[in-house]
Amino acid sequence: MTAANDTRLAGKIVLVAGAGASAAGWSIGKASCVTMARQGASIVALDASMEAAEDAAHEVELAGGSALPVQADVADPDAMQAAVDAALRRYGRIDVLQANAGIGKVGGPEDISLQDWDRIQQVNVTSLLIATRLLAPLMRGQGGGAIVTVSSVAGIRYTGYPHLAYSVTKAAVIHFARMAAQQYAADRIRVNTVIPGLIDTPRVAKNVARMFDADAKAASAARDKQVPMGRMGTPWEVANAVAFLASDEASYITGTELVVDGGLTGKYA
Repeated sequence: MTAANDTRLAGKIVLVAGAGASAAGWSIGKASCVTMARQGASIVALDASMEAAEDAAHEVELAGGSALPVQADVADPDAMQAAVDAALRRYGRIDVLQANAGIGKVGGPEDISLQDWDRIQQVNVTSLLIATRLLAPLMRGQGGGAIVTVSSVAGIRYTGYPHLAYSVTKAAVIHFARMAAQQYAADRIRVNTVIPGLIDTPRVAKNVARMFDADAKAASAARDKQVPMGRMGTPWEVANAVAFLASDEASYITGTELVVDGGLTGKYA
């Protein structure tokens, strides 16, 4: 939880889309808000739930930072425009986007409904198009910026159970970032992706027991055993990767991925 460099993001305005947590505890989005605030950034904490956005903003303020909570559906262009406008009224600029929002539903090709498929696509992928259209012109006019998307190991490999819609969209997130990075490189807008592995978050804690057909403690232990390092990662470990890619320390890095998975994707079985 301690920042490696508490001035790494000094003066940066960071919009974290998907800033809240779905239950009590630390999500990747909320940990990212606090981590980047501790490194000097001011945070626009955006979430579909205003309560979750306010919770993330409150944690930033407890850490000594500045935060603006905003509510928006990342798949709604008008709501996102309003959120960006609010951020600009408060801070005057936006230097970094962390595209963290994501949803999923377990099921294979014969299980997932078209309605669920479309909604997952909208939240996980179309939201990137909406946010990039809004923020890339701002960043270009400011002389540059950084976009950090958050994918998943599910976007690069099968994870042991059918999660088709989520996995396909997380693969799309990676490729969206690669393509956008090429287009915006000359504008000094860097676009990269963090790929988390099995991370111990409130959402995982809520859902993983059903996946393993076990109580929460047994399910968590089973998930730990899947990882070569012998444990799930923490949201803070992902947040540190996001903060690095958002910072000027990553000034020559664009169009690539940083995998944070304890060795999981290199595992044979």
